Amino acid sequence: MRLWSILALVVPFGDAFAQERVRLVETFPTGYQYRVSCRVDIKGTLTLPPDKDRKGPDSLPLTGTSAIDYDERILPVLSAHPGDRTLRVYRRMDFQRKVGEQNQEMSLRPEARRLVLLRHKQFEVPFSPDGPLLWNEIDLVRTDVFTPALANLLPEGEVKSGDVWFAREPALRELTDLEKLDGAKLTCTFQTVTTLVGRRLARVKFEGWVQGVGEDGPARHQLDGYYLFDLESRHLTYLFVKGNHSLLDKDGKAQGNIEGTFVLTRQPTEGLRELSDEAVRGLSLEPSEANTRLLMDLPDLGVRFLYPRRWRVASVNGTQIALDESRGGGLLISLADPAKTPTGAQFLTEARTWLNGKKAGIHAQTPPQALSGAPHLEFFHLDVDLDKQRVWLNYYVARFAAGGATFVARLTGPDQIVLRQDVERIVRSFSVGPKK
Repeated sequence: MRLWSILALVVPFGDAFAQERVRLVETFPTGYQYRVSCRVDIKGTLTLPPDKDRKGPDSLPLTGTSAIDYDERILPVLSAHPGDRTLRVYRRMDFQRKVGEQNQEMSLRPEARRLVLLRHKQFEVPFSPDGPLLWNEIDLVRTDVFTPALANLLPEGEVKSGDVWFAREPALRELTDLEKLDGAKLTCTFQTVTTLVGRRLARVKFEGWVQGVGEDGPARHQLDGYYLFDLESRHLTYLFVKGNHSLLDKDGKAQGNIEGTFVLTRQPTEGLRELSDEAVRGLSLEPSEANTRLLMDLPDLGVRFLYPRRWRVASVNGTQIALDESRGGGLLISLADPAKTPTGAQFLTEARTWLNGKKAGIHAQTPPQALSGAPHLEFFHLDVDLDKQRVWLNYYVARFAAGGATFVARLTGPDQIVLRQDVERIVRSFSVGPKK
């Protein structure tokens, strides 16, 4: 029976306990395991930016739900990555949202259900020891509540009924997903000690506001709710939040409003095989170049490839895919039918013709050749002066039964060696299969 379905059975203790002083402290030692369940329901309106040519409405209705269930184990902190680190196994993660007439659904793939989370400030950076993640899977996890941060709702000393304190900043960020706080006042009040199916629970009410800047811009959150702290097992076991989220314009006026409820339950647990000592010993739980790569899957093109997180997919336009890297890298992938895919020598002729038209100076070039260990790939490189800049151009040609592709990488700056290695890894991982 879920905890929130039997809250009606919570019975306050008598006056003898009214002045009892309790200490609400939860610690998160290495190896600590717990089970988490979250449910969210939202509804509201989104105000669209002013547009004199708009023919439709100025705002859109929004509704949404999410359901998340997982087990988590606290891992040791890494010296190279300060901050919390956990191993999480998802049993469920589903999001459904409707904006106007557009339905959106997202969930984790079965192969991405076991994740390592590195946390820095309020940001979670996940990777899976079992395989690469899609970008939208990272985005899903990023918006989830990191429950150890909720310990900042707890008081720092002993409290009795009626005592008041303020929630600390990590909890405020976690409940609102704001990246910058401009002001906040979330007041917590210890109400009483209650009992639920034989366990003593401290009940704490909270209410107030938080204002700052999130990924959607300035916002203000009005929060009202309560939590229960288990005095037997020393953990925050239940949290209920009713929130009102307003996006703000440059003058601080509300531009759209979203109301919602958030319910979280937690219970200490142990014995899950996927979080056991034996399972942990056999996993790669530290981030590396291999286990943090992202998966790009384009079923309508039949294309799949892996790419480092320092790169981003800038656009997918018809049969062309563009990737950017902030330190001076760019990669353009062009898809073609196998019969129209050039050979390495033909591609070199095309490249030199284009460069001559741009009046580029060619310092050096390598001849077209097969890539080691990948007979379906050919490559060559050109070192040129282009548009008054020294540029290293990497060219690749790939052939598959279902299609072909050409790759042009433009690399500048002092990190060319690292970027060239990145591009080669992307090309080696690239595949073209049947379109779906």
